[in-house]
Amino acid sequence: MTGIGQYELLGESIDDAAGEAFDKTAKLLGLDYPGGPLLSKMAAQGTAGRFVFPRPMTDRPGLDFSFSGLKTFAANTIRDNGTDDQTRADIARAFEDAVVDTLMIKCKRALDQTGFKRLVMAGGVSANRTLRAKLAEMMKKRRGEVFYARPEFCTDNGAMIAYAGMVRFKAGATADLGVSVRPRWPLAELPAA
Repeated sequence: MTGIGQYELLGESIDDAAGEAFDKTAKLLGLDYPGGPLLSKMAAQGTAGRFVFPRPMTDRPGLDFSFSGLKTFAANTIRDNGTDDQTRADIARAFEDAVVDTLMIKCKRALDQTGFKRLVMAGGVSANRTLRAKLAEMMKKRRGEVFYARPEFCTDNGAMIAYAGMVRFKAGATADLGVSVRPRWPLAELPAA
């Protein structure tokens, strides 16, 4: 980000985003929506290493993400191993570890590629305590900083969009009442403020 509304896209989700994969896997584990926080709570009771999930797209260059295969892996693991409480917790732990490790690998790669010392995490998964702890540790070792929205704003897309609109408005950006609604609007396509 070089300014308000000025972004360079380094990588993107090519299918399921991390939060979507959390919610869908939580549903497979019988948890309510939004499932991400509930899955993380369950994962805290899980045994590390009982199940090992793949770290998608970390064995190739680039910064794109893909979590649909991980969700399928979780579905197959659930199907093949039963649904007792400890097994579900162990699967939740393996899933969360895989997503967090994948995000850590991609963040480290992005920092190495850009030379930046500051990292901004946004979206629902940025509220994940395991991810926050690992990012804090990594950024401390790199003598950098990581920034997040307050947890209550991480999971509310409406609040995030409203805040972004306020920042743009304060910077002098306006739009007429004929502005079109877009259900998906990649940051790289957003006009500068």
